[in-house]
Amino acid sequence: MSRGRIVAALLAAAAVTALGVTLASGIGAASGGPATPAPGPVTQARSGAAPPLAGTTLAGARFDPAALRGKVVLVNVWASWCDPCRQELPVLAAAQRRWASHGLAVVGIDIRDNAESARALLTDLGVQDLHSIADTQGTTAVAWGARGVPETFVVDRSGQMRWWAQGAVDAAWLEQRVGPLMSS
Repeated sequence: MSRGRIVAALLAAAAVTALGVTLASGIGAASGGPATPAPGPVTQARSGAAPPLAGTTLAGARFDPAALRGKVVLVNVWASWCDPCRQELPVLAAAQRRWASHGLAVVGIDIRDNAESARALLTDLGVQDLHSIADTQGTTAVAWGARGVPETFVVDRSGQMRWWAQGAVDAAWLEQRVGPLMSS
């Protein structure tokens, strides 16, 4: 066998092996095997005063922003038609239950939604104790800098923006970003 044919055979074998490894890892991931974990939310530190938060709640009452003074505020932009929001809302409600006595307030901005659908979702999820402002035009969410749903903003006790997350947050994210503010 000539040297050229040996090199060609070795290159062909290497290509087939590489293709096999690639296919095997894809099949493993598709069948529930090892896969790359889903990325968490895009997170950025923020600074500056938080925008005003006022409006009418999903219950039809006027939201009083004075109730937020001196509290750590978690503002979440969500909608009933957003699947990641459905997964995230119970996590936010659990954070509110955990830290409310330490000064945490969770306020939702229900964006471009039907109030009836939004109330039904909160009831279905058992989180109707979450306060949410109806934002049918999206103007309040845009004033906060939201570009989609879900998005979460963390405001410290002095009214300064601290964190922003685009995408669903989880308990670990909240523990890392909100937890330290609760003890301050």
